[in-house]
Amino acid sequence: MTNAVTEIPAAPPAEALAHFERRLSLETDCADVKAALDGAGPGGGTGFVLVDVRGRAAFARSHVPGAIGIPHRDLTERRLAAWPMDTLFVVYCAGPHCNGADRAAVRLARLGRPVKLMIGGMAGWADEGFPFAANS
Repeated sequence: MTNAVTEIPAAPPAEALAHFERRLSLETDCADVKAALDGAGPGGGTGFVLVDVRGRAAFARSHVPGAIGIPHRDLTERRLAAWPMDTLFVVYCAGPHCNGADRAAVRLARLGRPVKLMIGGMAGWADEGFPFAANS
């Protein structure tokens, strides 16, 4: 039976494996970030720096607990000098309707920094029912 799902045959398994491994090398999701943050001890130890790349006011209102706020325009070599070059940065913005995380990922990659995008951003975090933090 042919339908919209089966009309185009699935890729060979080796091709599918390469495709999905590539996606996971560039992206992570809210649940995996939350699990990593929850598993981190008092000294951190997640293996990444979580960066909210929205504006300062948006970060102050609400953000993912454990994230630092660096607007994507401020991701410069000087601003990142505190972290070793091999530090993995996981970036997020408001959600799928926002390209700030993509812009941040481009900036970080141009600076030679490892980067992954947390798909869904704040909207994805909320959809999962995870709590937010706010600056007081």
